[in-house]
Amino acid sequence: MSLELWLIFLVVSIAPVISPGPGILFSITNALRYGPKTTILIGCVNAFGILVVALAVGLGLGTLMAASAFAYLALKLAGGAYLVWLGIRIWRDRSAFLVDPGKPSSKPPMRALTAQALAISLTNPKAIVALAALLPPFLNADAPLAPQVWILATTYAVLCAANHVLIAYAGGWLRRFLKAPHRVRAVKRVTGGTFIGFGLALVASGRP
Repeated sequence: MSLELWLIFLVVSIAPVISPGPGILFSITNALRYGPKTTILIGCVNAFGILVVALAVGLGLGTLMAASAFAYLALKLAGGAYLVWLGIRIWRDRSAFLVDPGKPSSKPPMRALTAQALAISLTNPKAIVALAALLPPFLNADAPLAPQVWILATTYAVLCAANHVLIAYAGGWLRRFLKAPHRVRAVKRVTGGTFIGFGLALVASGRP
Protein backbone atom coordinates (compact mmCIF):
# COMPACT_ATOMS: atom_id res chain seq x y z
CA MET A 1 0.00 0.00 0.00
CA SER A 2 1.39 3.38 -0.99
CA LEU A 3 1.79 6.21 1.50
CA GLU A 4 -0.50 8.41 -0.60
CA LEU A 5 -3.33 5.85 -0.53
CA TRP A 6 -2.92 5.37 3.23
CA LEU A 7 -3.08 9.13 3.83
CA ILE A 8 -6.29 9.35 1.81
CA PHE A 9 -7.79 6.55 3.92
CA LEU A 10 -6.67 8.37 7.07
CA VAL A 11 -8.46 11.57 6.04
CA VAL A 12 -11.60 9.81 4.81
CA SER A 13 -11.87 7.84 8.08
CA ILE A 14 -11.97 10.92 10.31
CA ALA A 15 -15.63 11.69 9.62
CA PRO A 16 -17.04 8.27 10.61
CA VAL A 17 -14.70 8.08 13.60
CA ILE A 18 -15.84 11.37 15.15
CA SER A 19 -19.50 11.12 14.13
CA PRO A 20 -21.87 10.67 17.12
CA GLY A 21 -22.68 7.10 18.00
CA PRO A 22 -23.00 4.73 20.96
CA GLY A 23 -19.23 4.40 21.44
CA ILE A 24 -18.74 8.17 21.56
CA LEU A 25 -21.64 8.61 23.97
CA PHE A 26 -20.32 5.82 26.20
CA SER A 27 -16.92 7.53 26.28
CA ILE A 28 -18.49 10.85 27.26
CA THR A 29 -20.40 9.10 30.04
CA ASN A 30 -17.16 7.58 31.37
CA ALA A 31 -15.35 10.92 31.16
CA LEU A 32 -18.05 12.50 33.29
CA ARG A 33 -18.26 9.75 35.88
CA TYR A 34 -14.74 8.34 36.20
CA GLY A 35 -12.19 10.78 34.79
CA PRO A 36 -9.57 10.72 32.03
CA LYS A 37 -7.58 7.60 32.99
CA THR A 38 -10.56 5.26 33.01
CA THR A 39 -12.01 6.87 29.89
CA ILE A 40 -8.78 6.34 27.97
CA LEU A 41 -8.40 2.73 29.13
CA ILE A 42 -11.99 1.82 28.29
CA GLY A 43 -11.73 3.82 25.06
CA CYS A 44 -8.78 1.63 24.06
CA VAL A 45 -10.92 -1.45 24.78
CA ASN A 46 -13.61 -0.02 22.53
CA ALA A 47 -11.01 0.68 19.85
CA PHE A 48 -9.79 -2.92 20.15
CA GLY A 49 -13.35 -4.08 19.50
CA ILE A 50 -13.45 -1.83 16.44
CA LEU A 51 -10.16 -3.36 15.29
CA VAL A 52 -11.70 -6.84 15.53
CA VAL A 53 -14.75 -5.67 13.58
CA ALA A 54 -12.60 -3.99 10.92
CA LEU A 55 -10.46 -7.12 10.49
CA ALA A 56 -13.55 -9.30 10.26
CA VAL A 57 -15.12 -6.98 7.70
CA GLY A 58 -11.94 -6.75 5.66
CA LEU A 59 -11.52 -10.52 5.67
CA GLY A 60 -15.08 -11.34 4.71
CA LEU A 61 -17.67 -10.69 7.43
CA GLY A 62 -19.05 -7.75 5.50
CA THR A 63 -19.90 -10.07 2.60
CA LEU A 64 -21.58 -12.53 4.98
CA MET A 65 -23.67 -9.79 6.58
CA ALA A 66 -24.74 -8.51 3.18
CA ALA A 67 -25.71 -12.00 2.01
CA SER A 68 -27.39 -13.35 5.16
CA ALA A 69 -30.61 -11.69 6.30
CA PHE A 70 -30.62 -13.81 9.47
CA ALA A 71 -27.07 -12.81 10.47
CA TYR A 72 -27.84 -9.14 9.96
CA LEU A 73 -31.15 -9.36 11.86
CA ALA A 74 -29.63 -11.26 14.80
CA LEU A 75 -26.78 -8.79 15.27
CA LYS A 76 -29.09 -5.82 14.77
CA LEU A 77 -31.53 -7.01 17.44
CA ALA A 78 -28.76 -7.87 19.89
CA GLY A 79 -27.05 -4.51 19.46
CA GLY A 80 -30.30 -2.53 19.63
CA ALA A 81 -31.54 -4.33 22.75
CA TYR A 82 -28.22 -3.76 24.50
CA LEU A 83 -28.23 -0.04 23.76
CA VAL A 84 -31.82 0.32 25.01
CA TRP A 85 -30.86 -1.51 28.21
CA LEU A 86 -27.89 0.83 28.76
CA GLY A 87 -30.10 3.86 28.20
CA ILE A 88 -32.68 2.69 30.74
CA ARG A 89 -29.94 2.08 33.29
CA ILE A 90 -28.56 5.59 32.86
CA TRP A 91 -32.04 7.15 32.99
CA ARG A 92 -32.93 5.33 36.24
CA ASP A 93 -29.57 5.66 37.98
CA ARG A 94 -29.99 8.35 40.64
CA SER A 95 -26.24 8.67 41.08
CA ALA A 96 -25.52 9.13 37.37
CA PHE A 97 -23.40 12.24 36.71
CA LEU A 98 -23.50 13.36 40.36
CA VAL A 99 -19.81 14.20 40.36
CA ASP A 100 -17.45 16.31 42.37
CA PRO A 101 -16.10 18.91 39.92
CA GLY A 102 -12.59 18.16 41.14
CA LYS A 103 -12.49 14.38 40.95
CA PRO A 104 -14.25 11.30 39.54
CA SER A 105 -17.45 10.24 41.28
CA SER A 106 -16.53 6.70 42.37
CA LYS A 107 -14.21 3.77 41.84
CA PRO A 108 -14.80 2.60 38.27
CA PRO A 109 -16.12 -0.95 37.77
CA MET A 110 -13.47 -1.85 35.23
CA ARG A 111 -14.74 -5.34 34.41
CA ALA A 112 -18.26 -4.11 33.73
CA LEU A 113 -17.02 -1.13 31.71
CA THR A 114 -14.71 -3.37 29.67
CA ALA A 115 -17.57 -5.75 28.88
CA GLN A 116 -19.83 -2.83 27.91
CA ALA A 117 -17.16 -1.28 25.67
CA LEU A 118 -16.65 -4.56 23.83
CA ALA A 119 -20.38 -5.20 23.54
CA ILE A 120 -21.00 -1.74 22.07
CA SER A 121 -18.21 -2.10 19.50
CA LEU A 122 -18.93 -5.70 18.51
CA THR A 123 -22.75 -5.70 18.29
CA ASN A 124 -23.38 -2.71 16.07
CA PRO A 125 -24.13 -3.77 12.48
CA LYS A 126 -23.99 -0.14 11.39
CA ALA A 127 -20.27 -0.13 12.19
CA ILE A 128 -19.89 -3.26 10.09
CA VAL A 129 -21.79 -1.66 7.23
CA ALA A 130 -19.72 1.55 7.44
CA LEU A 131 -16.45 -0.36 7.41
CA ALA A 132 -17.70 -2.61 4.62
CA ALA A 133 -18.24 0.52 2.54
CA LEU A 134 -15.01 2.22 3.59
CA LEU A 135 -12.41 -0.54 3.25
CA PRO A 136 -12.91 -2.10 -0.23
CA PRO A 137 -11.94 1.00 -2.29
CA PHE A 138 -8.53 0.98 -0.59
CA LEU A 139 -7.76 -2.72 -1.09
CA ASN A 140 -5.59 -3.75 -4.04
CA ALA A 141 -6.86 -7.04 -5.46
CA ASP A 142 -3.46 -7.73 -7.05
CA ALA A 143 -1.63 -7.62 -3.70
CA PRO A 144 -1.89 -9.89 -0.64
CA LEU A 145 -5.13 -9.03 1.19
CA ALA A 146 -4.25 -9.68 4.84
CA PRO A 147 -1.42 -7.10 5.22
CA GLN A 148 -3.59 -4.40 3.63
CA VAL A 149 -6.53 -5.21 5.91
CA TRP A 150 -4.29 -5.12 8.97
CA ILE A 151 -2.90 -1.69 8.03
CA LEU A 152 -6.33 -0.16 7.35
CA ALA A 153 -8.03 -1.78 10.35
CA THR A 154 -5.25 -0.72 12.71
CA THR A 155 -5.33 2.83 11.35
CA TYR A 156 -9.08 3.06 11.90
CA ALA A 157 -8.81 1.65 15.42
CA VAL A 158 -6.00 4.05 16.36
CA LEU A 159 -8.11 6.98 15.16
CA CYS A 160 -10.96 5.73 17.35
CA ALA A 161 -8.62 5.48 20.36
CA ALA A 162 -7.33 9.02 19.73
CA ASN A 163 -10.89 10.30 19.65
CA HIS A 164 -11.54 8.71 23.05
CA VAL A 165 -8.42 10.43 24.43
CA LEU A 166 -9.75 13.81 23.29
CA ILE A 167 -13.10 13.09 24.93
CA ALA A 168 -11.35 11.99 28.13
CA TYR A 169 -9.64 15.34 28.56
CA ALA A 170 -12.86 17.24 27.88
CA GLY A 171 -14.37 15.53 30.92
CA GLY A 172 -12.88 18.05 33.37
CA TRP A 173 -14.78 20.91 31.76
CA LEU A 174 -17.95 18.83 31.64
CA ARG A 175 -17.66 18.02 35.35
CA ARG A 176 -17.46 21.70 36.20
CA PHE A 177 -20.52 22.27 34.03
CA LEU A 178 -22.44 19.69 36.06
CA LYS A 179 -22.10 21.46 39.39
CA ALA A 180 -25.76 22.49 39.05
CA PRO A 181 -28.27 19.69 39.90
CA HIS A 182 -30.69 20.71 37.14
CA ARG A 183 -27.91 20.27 34.58
CA VAL A 184 -27.21 16.80 35.97
CA ARG A 185 -30.84 15.79 35.51
CA ALA A 186 -30.90 17.18 31.98
CA VAL A 187 -27.67 15.44 30.92
CA LYS A 188 -28.81 12.14 32.45
CA ARG A 189 -32.10 12.25 30.56
CA VAL A 190 -30.49 13.32 27.31
CA THR A 191 -27.78 10.64 27.59
CA GLY A 192 -30.15 7.84 28.57
CA GLY A 193 -32.69 8.92 25.98
CA THR A 194 -30.05 9.06 23.27
CA PHE A 195 -28.87 5.53 24.03
CA ILE A 196 -32.49 4.34 23.90
CA GLY A 197 -32.98 6.25 20.64
CA PHE A 198 -29.88 4.68 19.08
CA GLY A 199 -31.10 1.25 20.09
CA LEU A 200 -34.64 1.71 18.78
CA ALA A 201 -33.37 3.23 15.54
CA LEU A 202 -31.03 0.29 15.07
CA VAL A 203 -33.83 -2.24 15.64
CA ALA A 204 -36.20 -0.36 13.31
CA SER A 205 -33.66 0.12 10.53
CA GLY A 206 -33.85 -1.94 7.40
CA ARG A 207 -31.00 -3.65 5.63
CA PRO A 208 -28.61 -1.27 3.84
